[in-house]
Amino acid sequence: MASTEAVLLPIGGAALVSDPRVAEAVRAIGARTGVDYTDDRAVTALLAERRRAAMAEQHRPLAWAGGVALLACVVWPFVAVAVPSLGPKAALVAGPLLVLAVAALVRVRSNWKRELLHPALAGYREVLGVARAHGMPLAHVPAWLEGKAEGGSGKGATPIPSYAEAAAPENTTGSAVPVPPKPAAVTEYERLASTGGWHDEAGWLLLFASGGGAAWAWSETEPIGYAALVLIPVAIAVWLAGSSHGSEETRLRGEATEYVRTVAAAQAAGARVPELSPVLRKLLHD
Repeated sequence: MASTEAVLLPIGGAALVSDPRVAEAVRAIGARTGVDYTDDRAVTALLAERRRAAMAEQHRPLAWAGGVALLACVVWPFVAVAVPSLGPKAALVAGPLLVLAVAALVRVRSNWKRELLHPALAGYREVLGVARAHGMPLAHVPAWLEGKAEGGSGKGATPIPSYAEAAAPENTTGSAVPVPPKPAAVTEYERLASTGGWHDEAGWLLLFASGGGAAWAWSETEPIGYAALVLIPVAIAVWLAGSSHGSEETRLRGEATEYVRTVAAAQAAGARVPELSPVLRKLLHD
């Protein structure tokens, strides 16, 4: 799905120019940053370039050194206390090392945020904020663009700015490109994907509870404890239900992926596409 992620923008250029007020604001932002935000190819290239730059800052040698130093700060005091030839005083070495580790990681974060605050990227976040304020849905917003970890929640380091909601205009240039309706299979995939993932854990928990009850009955010569063995078939039933759930989710995943691609194609053709659900947004990064 990497190709889909590259094509499906938060909002297409055709949608931005469909409202004269948004189009005017976007042109003003573009004039300031030197980027035509209504050009989908230019925006796609911009996002790819700035994402690579931000990721590069997080994987420089300084980042690895800071991480290793921080880990050493945690481990060294235990080693120093455990080894008689070192003693507690040797554990104090972790103090200066901690200072260096924190300084390195702070520098890495500062460089990473500097990349996210690149004028062209900051301008694009302004564009998305303006679009939202005028009631235009964003198909998805990449987590990295807002300075969040993939799948993270809450406010990131560089959130999309919020503006006062604008009243609907009297006349807008509507798109003649239809937005593809969401198939029932895709809706079912969203339901399955958002409710799965607990069967394995529950099955093992029941199995351990069964084994624990039987062990207690044997050690304490309490036959009633063997009643816990009834949990074994329950655990098997839970695992079978989980397997069925997973198989159905896998079967529908292809249709969900195709739907996301169809939405991307509609956006490229000029449609104003709806916001994707968290489950469908995850397909963009798989």
